[in-house]
Amino acid sequence: MAGLVPFNRRTPDILSDPFDDITNVLDDFFADVWPFRRSLVADTFKIDVLEDDKNYYIKAELPGVKKEEVNVTVDEGRIQISVNKEENVEEEGKNYIHRERRQTSMQRNIFLADAKDEGVVAKLENGILTVTVPKKEQTGKAVPIEIEG
Repeated sequence: MAGLVPFNRRTPDILSDPFDDITNVLDDFFADVWPFRRSLVADTFKIDVLEDDKNYYIKAELPGVKKEEVNVTVDEGRIQISVNKEENVEEEGKNYIHRERRQTSMQRNIFLADAKDEGVVAKLENGILTVTVPKKEQTGKAVPIEIEG
């Protein structure tokens, strides 16, 4: 038991060696499951997609993100949720020797074949973005195809 190593135990930081990423690639390659597990280091925000008869409901976990930092677009059933967050705190009277900033840019794309482009509603509340996408009405008409030959 002492020889067991947790999956992707190395995390990138300022002092990390660029060859540490090779260890994560090897961990993914020799994992017991196929396809490979996604690396937790390069992961983006989590989403859930639910549906009922009339709508799709997309829920995205965006803790600490303001609505001004989120962009939601719909184009012919392609829903894109993107986040651009920049942390920059200005403090006067401080004598910094070293100071870092963080800028985060993430996006997720979802294709919903029978989604309408009109009537989409997005709401960000308590770190959860909920996007309600109406469905197109199903005609239910089968079109007969003539067979040649």
